[in-house]
Amino acid sequence: MSNRIQNRGIVVGVDGSASSKQALAWALRYAETTGLPVTAVLAWEIPANYGTAAMVLPAAEFADEARSSHKQVVDEVAAAFPQVHVESRIVEGHPARILLKEAEHAQLLVVGSRGHGGFVGAVLGSVSQYCVTHAECPVLVLRGVE
Repeated sequence: MSNRIQNRGIVVGVDGSASSKQALAWALRYAETTGLPVTAVLAWEIPANYGTAAMVLPAAEFADEARSSHKQVVDEVAAAFPQVHVESRIVEGHPARILLKEAEHAQLLVVGSRGHGGFVGAVLGSVSQYCVTHAECPVLVLRGVE
């Protein structure tokens, strides 16, 4: 087993939503007290109905935009925790499945209660609910400010 897998520590889903920023901040605070590394994961996929609008971005530009916005969010939130080792991962695929794969060897998976795909009034989003019911590690769903 590689060191990267052994030292996975805390995996947190970060999609740029207020809920995911709060989840990242919580994970960084926890990591600060435990000495665990944090892996901030953005899973992206081109929506099924993408391309029906007048303007369409090529997949490479979609990926570049995801990378850029993820870096901005992680840098902004992580600035308050300079002693915590943070790795960013941007992976194409279904968010819940990607988070579960990334958290296979994690000590903890942290997600917000609703991300950008959530609908108003949902207590848990589909990604967080899927993670809670299928993860092999403990999952913290942070429900808070939207």
